[in-house]
This record gives sequence, structure tokens and C-alpha cells, in this order.
Amino acid sequence: MVQGGPAVQLGVIAASVLGLWIGARALVDAVVRLARRFGLSDHTIGLTVVAMGTSTPELVVSVDSALKGLGNIAVANVLGSNVYNLAFILGVISLIRVIPIAEGLVHRDGGALLASTLVAGLVVADLTVTRLEGGLLAGLFVVYTANLFRTARSTASTTPGTGVEAVTTAATERLAFRGRDAALLVGGLALVLVSGDYMVAAASELARAAGVSEWVIGGTIVAAGTSTPEFAVSLVALRRGSLGISVGNVVGSNVYNVTGILGVSALVRPLVVSGTALETLAWLAAVTVLMVAALWTKRQLSRIEGALLAGSELCRWVLSLLRVFG
Repeated sequence: MVQGGPAVQLGVIAASVLGLWIGARALVDAVVRLARRFGLSDHTIGLTVVAMGTSTPELVVSVDSALKGLGNIAVANVLGSNVYNLAFILGVISLIRVIPIAEGLVHRDGGALLASTLVAGLVVADLTVTRLEGGLLAGLFVVYTANLFRTARSTASTTPGTGVEAVTTAATERLAFRGRDAALLVGGLALVLVSGDYMVAAASELARAAGVSEWVIGGTIVAAGTSTPEFAVSLVALRRGSLGISVGNVVGSNVYNVTGILGVSALVRPLVVSGTALETLAWLAAVTVLMVAALWTKRQLSRIEGALLAGSELCRWVLSLLRVFG
């Protein structure tokens, strides 16, 4: 917990945002170089390594909440983060630049996003997540991730210039820069995690002082705070032309959140949530279906679609605040 008055909390938030940006930049630089050196595409790395790394704040917050018996914060953090990722992050990214979507992301990963959201919805629908259900969700995440790496290896072995040949011919470069890349990866991720943790603590303290419920805190302030690494990484990746990481990071994080994070949290301690969870579930389902439908029909996100997505997230926040203060 961050001690101090509102001015101190706001200062901590501002410093945390700066730390997230710096850490995200180092993280993206390292994973892109390491990925290309080992023949993996930006798309695969965005869906796996970066997605899991930027989702670590959600994991820490949800598991910690589960240990303390705060099921509302644990689950609201996961569901709220997913809505925020799809609506606000991809919406803002699309406003900056029209994003062409790779065919693999449209079919395989779009389907995985829909399926994981559906399974999570069925699990949370009775307002409880048991250890058995948590084990099922975590198992689905392991299967999905293993399939991504298997597909990546298969593609690398059959695509000229991206497989083993490219790696072995760059052996000297790997040896020369491996230490720097590892330092950037670890240091960047550590800075992102620490900054995200402080930002969530400060924002939550401010929200609690205003008398906001645990679900609203988890689904808005905490969700946005823990999703800031995804936002920062996607923006930095977009600026550097790594569109696969920019979009794959968000899609991969969402699949990871509702399978791996929700599953591990329930394995730690069964989760019980309030009826408000059903409203957030409905919102997440609607945004997910609209997002995947847009990708399947046109294989790109336009600026108009980005504006609508970002606007929908602002509406969700306004409705949450009206429920609290209205």
C-alpha cells in the first residue's frame, strides 16, 4: 500500500506511468531481437512471451486478491482488463494507424479469443470459480501456448530465411549481443512490474477513499492499471513497425488472462463474486464478438472502428461512476 495524501498518490501514479513506458520500450527491443534471432515471428512472440510478460501485473494482483479472499477484485481485474485491452488499447492503436491483421490472427487466434471468453463466461456465470474449474482453465492455457510454439517451429522449419539456417548463420551476432538482450528483457520487465504494482496500489487507495465498491475498483482502476504494460508495449511496438507484437500482445494477453490467470487464481483459492460480474461478462462478450467479427470480415481495424471501441470503454467507465455516485 502506498502511504500519503492525494498529492502523493498522484505523484506515484505519474512516476509509475513513466516507469512503464521506459520498461516497455526496453522489453519490446529485447524480445523483437531475440525472437528474430531464433526464427520466431513478431506475431508469435507478441502472442506468447510479450503477452505473458505484460500480463504479469494481472497475475500478481489477482493471485494476491485470491489469497486475501477478495474474489471480486481478482475476477473483476481479469474481466475488466480484457474489456480495456480490446476496446481501449486496440481502439487507440487503430486511431493512430489502420492495422492490417495477419490471416493467422484472424482465424486461429480470433477463434481462441472467442472460445476462451466463452469458457470463462460459463465458469463465472454461477458467480463462483472452483479449483476444478481453475485447473481446467489453466490446462487450456497450457494447450494453447504449446500449440503456438509448435506452429511457430513448423513455420520456421518450412519458411526460407526464417528457420534454423537464419539462426545458425547469425551465431556470432547472438553471442555478441545475448547478454545485453537478456539484461534489457529482465530489466525492462522488472521495471514494468514494479511500476505497475505501485500504480495500482496508488490508484486503488484513491478509489477506496471515494467509497467505490471492490468490483468497480477491480474492473476499472485496477484493470486499467494492470493493463498499462499492454498499452505501453503496443504503442511502442506500433511506433517501431512491429504490428504483429502490437496486436498479438493484446490478443495473447486476453487469452492468458481468462485462462491462465483466472485459472491459477482459482487454484490458489476458490473465487466468489457479486452479481455485478454478469454485467461485465456481457460487456466483454459483446466487445469480443464485435472485434472478431470485424477482423473476420475485413482483416483490419479502421480508425472509425477504433473510435467506436475506445468510446465504448469510456461509456463503461462513465456508467460505473454513475452507479457509484449517482
